[in-house]
Amino acid sequence: MTSKTGIIAFQGRPGAYSDLACRNAYPSWTTLPCDTFQAAMAAVRNGAADLAMMPTENTLAGRVPDMHILLPESGLYVIGAAFQRVEHCLLAPKGATIAGLTRAHSHAVALGQVRNIIAELNLQAVVEADTAGSAELVAKWNNPEDCAIASDLAAEIFGLEVLRRNVEAASHNTTRFYVM
Repeated sequence: MTSKTGIIAFQGRPGAYSDLACRNAYPSWTTLPCDTFQAAMAAVRNGAADLAMMPTENTLAGRVPDMHILLPESGLYVIGAAFQRVEHCLLAPKGATIAGLTRAHSHAVALGQVRNIIAELNLQAVVEADTAGSAELVAKWNNPEDCAIASDLAAEIFGLEVLRRNVEAASHNTTRFYVM
């Protein structure tokens, strides 16, 4: 595909796994975070982005129902697929320690995928809207008792430390994305 804008849209906050998938599939492009799947699709239709990358299924959580409802009416075409390994990290403000953590913030699905580490560290699981948004909140609060379960990209974007990598219970956790 010849790029007009070099921009690829995704649903989520900067540092989301969708953002990571876009950056891995199109490393020289700029990612465009959108609040909803519909907004990411609209960005392509209105020319704000050349492509959108949308999650369609995850090896652990199954299919993404919204995508299968929205795709037929989107006016867009699927031109490819990409796979992103989901590698959850335990992220905290600089100076925080694993021993000092009391709460883990993340998306409900992600919290389910890291239940072993939550139990091991005796953390209270706190459901938030998404993984990258959780990292953003933890960075804003700057409380050494709070951590986020999110990508290492989210740690980089929001200035958090990765206290532990690959805290997911299943190493085959992968999401398939459609490129539209």
